Amino acid sequence: MTTPDGSAYFLYHSIGMYPGKAEAMAAGLSDFASSWGAFDDGQWMRTLGKRQRFIELWSELIGAPKGTLTSAENVTTALYSLIGALPGHHLAGRRVLVTADCFPSLHFLLAGLAPRLGFTLDTVPLREGASWVHDDDVIALWGADVGLALLTQVTSTASHRCDLDRLVAHGRQMGSLVGVDITQGVGLIPYRVDAPAVDFTVSTTLKWLCGTPGAGIIHIAEPLLSECRPELRGWFSQDNIFSWDLDAFAYAPDARRFDHGTPSALACIGSVAALEWHAAQDKVALLAHNRKLGTAIIAQADAMGLALASPRDDSRRGGSIMLRLPAETDTATVVNGLRERGVFTDCRGRILRLSPGTITTEAGIERLFAGLRELL
Repeated sequence: MTTPDGSAYFLYHSIGMYPGKAEAMAAGLSDFASSWGAFDDGQWMRTLGKRQRFIELWSELIGAPKGTLTSAENVTTALYSLIGALPGHHLAGRRVLVTADCFPSLHFLLAGLAPRLGFTLDTVPLREGASWVHDDDVIALWGADVGLALLTQVTSTASHRCDLDRLVAHGRQMGSLVGVDITQGVGLIPYRVDAPAVDFTVSTTLKWLCGTPGAGIIHIAEPLLSECRPELRGWFSQDNIFSWDLDAFAYAPDARRFDHGTPSALACIGSVAALEWHAAQDKVALLAHNRKLGTAIIAQADAMGLALASPRDDSRRGGSIMLRLPAETDTATVVNGLRERGVFTDCRGRILRLSPGTITTEAGIERLFAGLRELL
C-alpha cells in the first residue's frame, strides 16, 4: 500500500486538509482542555470568547454584518431553526421551492415539516439523463405563490454552480424569501450575503474550509431577522442569558435569538485554526490552483473516455469534478483500490467525486488516473 502524502487527496467535498492541520487543531483543542480543566472560574468566559472568534471569522468570510450570524450544529438544524422562526404568512398555504439535487438532509427536513406548517414542498426535478437541475427549470416553477426558495450554491453530486444573481433577482420579483446553502462552495467559490442580497444563508465549516463536524452557521439578514421568533429557543436566545424569570423571556435583538440551549462550543473551537489559516490565504491563488488541477482531471477523463457529470465551464462549476463510471463498475473496488495506491476519493452511486485542494498536486492526478486505468 502506498504511504499517503496528501498529493492525491481529492476529498475537499467532504473533509478538507491544509498543511499543519493536525498540529494546529491539536493545539487549539489542547488549549481548550487546559482551560476547561483549570481550577478557576474563567472557563465559560474563555470558551465563549473562542466561540465568538469563530462567529467573527465566519462573518468576515461571507460579509455578514455584525450580529446577523451565529453558530449551529449543522445545516439541517440551522434550517430547522429558521423555518420554525418565520411568521406564518411566509409559509402557510404557500409553496417552498427546492431542487432535486439539494442536499438530501434538507429535503428530508422540509418534507417532514410541510404538513404541520401548512406549506407545499415543491421539488424542481432533474431533466431525463441530467446530472443537475437547470436554472431555467427553477425559474419556470418559481411563481408568486412561492413563500420561500432554498437554493444550493454548488451541488454535492455534480458540482453544478447555480447562477445566484439571476435566481435571486427572479425571487425578488416573485416576493419570495430566498435562502442559500453554500456548504459545497464556501472557502473556494466567492460568496457574500449582500451580493446578491439574500434573506438567509446556511453552511458548515467542513469541506474547503477544512474545519470540524458540528461547526455550522446561520446568517439571517434584516429585516427578516427582526421578524423571526425561533421556536427552538432557550436561555442563550436572550439578550441577558442569566435572566431566569420564567415569565419575562425576551429574544435577543440580533442573531443570538437563534441560539437556544448551551452552545456546542467545542466544534467551533476546533475549527478556529482552520478558519484563521483560510483567512490568511490568497483566495485567488486557492481557486487558480483548483482550476488548474480541474482542467488536468477533465483532460485525463476525456482521454480515458469517462463521462463528465459536472459542468465543463469553470464559471458554472464548484471546485469538484464528478465522473460517471461505466455501468458495470464495482465502485467499492475502485475506491478501495485507489486508497491502496494512496489516492483518496469517494463515490455516490456511479459518480466518482474528485475535489482537488491546496495539498493536491499534479503528481497526485497522475497517480489517480494510473490507478483508474488499472482498476477499470
